[in-house]
Amino acid sequence: MNTPRYITTTLPYVNAEPHIGHTQEFVQTDCLARYWRLLGHEVFFNTGTDEHGQKIAQIADELGQPRQEYVDQYAATFENLRDALNLSYDNFIRTTDDAHKAAAQELWKRCEAAGDIYKKSYTGLYCVGCEVFYKADELDENNCCLIHKKPVEEVAEENYFFRLSRYQDQLVAYLEDESRTPTKWARLWTLEFAKGGLDDISISRHVSRMDWGVPVPGDDQHVMYVWFDALTNYISTLGWPDESPDGNFQKFWVDGTTVQLAGKDQMRFQSLIWQAMLLSADLPQTDVIQYHGFINIDGQKISKSIGNVISPYEVVTRYGTDATRYILLRHMHPTDDSDLTWDKMDEWYTANLVNGLGNLTARIMKMAETHLDVPIDKPAAAGFDAEYTDALDSYNFQAASDYVWSKVQALDETIAETEPFKLVKTDKEAALVIIKQLVHDLYIIARMLHPLMPEANIIIKEAVLANKKPENLFGRLDS
Repeated sequence: MNTPRYITTTLPYVNAEPHIGHTQEFVQTDCLARYWRLLGHEVFFNTGTDEHGQKIAQIADELGQPRQEYVDQYAATFENLRDALNLSYDNFIRTTDDAHKAAAQELWKRCEAAGDIYKKSYTGLYCVGCEVFYKADELDENNCCLIHKKPVEEVAEENYFFRLSRYQDQLVAYLEDESRTPTKWARLWTLEFAKGGLDDISISRHVSRMDWGVPVPGDDQHVMYVWFDALTNYISTLGWPDESPDGNFQKFWVDGTTVQLAGKDQMRFQSLIWQAMLLSADLPQTDVIQYHGFINIDGQKISKSIGNVISPYEVVTRYGTDATRYILLRHMHPTDDSDLTWDKMDEWYTANLVNGLGNLTARIMKMAETHLDVPIDKPAAAGFDAEYTDALDSYNFQAASDYVWSKVQALDETIAETEPFKLVKTDKEAALVIIKQLVHDLYIIARMLHPLMPEANIIIKEAVLANKKPENLFGRLDS
């Protein structure tokens, strides 16, 4: 039975333009959304931008730029990825949207009504880059954040706290269910972290120190901690707190299957804090959270300071939209860290797209256009091979892509073995049988490309049905 499917990226923080690391998650999520729609499911695909917090306030203030103007500028660079990457999302939510802010305040009220929010004085070690309080044993020997490699600040103030500790047992049970967190290393790390004891967390900042955020209901001297605000997007995008029977929240979050994709730096936020917030508000937890690794550039973490940032717009300009999606889905590992260089991308593009899929399409359709009087009958709709569907059902985009390219290779081998372009001169009837089968099988490959490379999917299918060789799918790179 086809059921509603909800899928979301995490929301990137808009303190800089998008880089290729963000792009991997967007393309993975889009691939799943397209695949599920192809199977007949009703899908809601969410993405957007996280726009509050101390980091953004500091940068905008240093630039002398109004904060809303600053986030508008960078949010646009993420929203424009829709066209650049051919993303099929249903909503692009911004945490500065009024409806989202109202939803965050309603979630706060529900957690407060459950007895899970209280106020206390606190002294902690705070990383501005992460916007997170850390324990001393979570820092390096120089008292620096392990992610940003910068010293943390000791902060003392009175804040509102959320009783994360109250939900430790339920969170451990959630993480012990392997189906909820398919990425094994992420599940085990988060499970061990939860079993080690969960402390209550600060969820507000006094406006004297940070005033760029959603106001705390009933206390205009505090704004919400950026994570409490931002995490609410996963349901505010569905119109929550509207819980009407015919609304999107009921359809997709309550009655549907919910899937979140996230990077490995998100584990404590998505699998612990967000799930505890849902429990506190008496809302269903996320069904599945799928984690992926980072993209490194030539063996180094992406970093503006060392200048190795690759823009997705640069990649699209060089290779095109479909080729960029191909690189991210087939050549980046679905769960572990991957390494990327321009040389590698050039090699993958030329070998597997220009000389692979592109050349195969041109050869087959040239033979068809020359020797077939009419197009073949459109292949009947049929299910996909289990190896392909099993890969996508388990979030293994690499294996699904490899399966498609095994079919590309198989057709190349068939052409090499049967040489229909020669056989047509001595046994035309036999050659036409081979050519028709090649065209049929090319169409089946195009169907499997739909979630991966939607433009190629359309071009190849239209070429088959018109019995005409298309323009080159992938142009050769300039030397």
